[in-house]
Amino acid sequence: MNTFNFNSVPNIISGPGKINELSNICLKNQIFKPLVITDSGIKEQGYVKILENIFSKKNIDASIFDEVKADPPEKNIFDAVYIAKKKKCDAIIGLGGGSSMDVAKAVSYFAINDKNIKDCYGVGKLTLKRMPLIQIPTTAGTGSEVTNIAIFTLESEQKMGIVDPLLYADHVILDANLTLNLPNTITAYSGIDAMVHAIEAYTTKLKKNPISDSLAKEALYLLGKNIKIVHREPNNIKARESMLLGSTLAGMAFTNAPCAGVHALAYPVGALFKVPHGLSNSLVLTEVIKFNANFAESMYLEIAGLCIPELKNKKIHINDFIDGIDNLIRDLKIPNKLKEVGVNHNDIPKLAEDAMKQERLLINNPVKIEYKNAVNIYEAIL
Repeated sequence: MNTFNFNSVPNIISGPGKINELSNICLKNQIFKPLVITDSGIKEQGYVKILENIFSKKNIDASIFDEVKADPPEKNIFDAVYIAKKKKCDAIIGLGGGSSMDVAKAVSYFAINDKNIKDCYGVGKLTLKRMPLIQIPTTAGTGSEVTNIAIFTLESEQKMGIVDPLLYADHVILDANLTLNLPNTITAYSGIDAMVHAIEAYTTKLKKNPISDSLAKEALYLLGKNIKIVHREPNNIKARESMLLGSTLAGMAFTNAPCAGVHALAYPVGALFKVPHGLSNSLVLTEVIKFNANFAESMYLEIAGLCIPELKNKKIHINDFIDGIDNLIRDLKIPNKLKEVGVNHNDIPKLAEDAMKQERLLINNPVKIEYKNAVNIYEAIL
């Protein structure tokens, strides 16, 4: 067995209603002036008010930054940093989906470190320390609450990531009650996103290990069993709990056994056409599996019955797995062609060119993806 390292967050609190423990976490850690990083949609759903009520009972003076955008630009970081400094905040709380939690990670660092962000993109580029960081997901998809990765969209519309152990949160609260108001589309996109994280962690080339494998398989069991249920029964709290935990386990897996070709080809679609991250992953998923199949078929078949419960305990071929994923995407009413999100044939060279810049992800793919391969994959799903 190869040697490996495995890292994760030190504290996870899980269960419906556990958001009420937030004030105790703050007081135990001498946090009295946190900055909550979120978006306007989360505020409109009333979740920011829930936090404010919790804080008011303990005289915790929280500030709010609710301007996070989807696929957040760098500007979001430094607008929030300005508030953190002005209000003399002593901790950062990410509340929302992956965008809010990624911004929270970056703010926790740049609020106390005067470093050019361009020098921080890549792996292991951060130094010194950060502010205390608490993450509270309101979607079951990104797993960002337990990863050391923060993804941002540059002015060039290219997506870049900051990856560093310093970005692991100090505390994570998983409260499925905060996912009950998700629209069906977000439930579907984020659920597939979580499944992609676990699938890619299980089949990744360089850092696959026994712990990440175990987490990925349990994540896929929870996600595969419940994704149709939460889509059909949005208020099913048990299914929501399973989806949220599955998303977190997938996050723990892929932050140690990194994502690969699906994400590399999905990022340009998201950045150039403002497509939600889970949807862009869904669009390219089956074609990347087909491309990888000759090398990774045995690994895909090991997890097929977890992803698609109908395939469990059956003798299957890789095409059965691919068809199962296609059928799941169809059942969830997720678009499955690039033209449905505004892409046309003339856009494919630019998409493939930008995908080739995702070297951090491409090196993990079971099979090397070159420019011509990316073009062929995009054309197949046009």
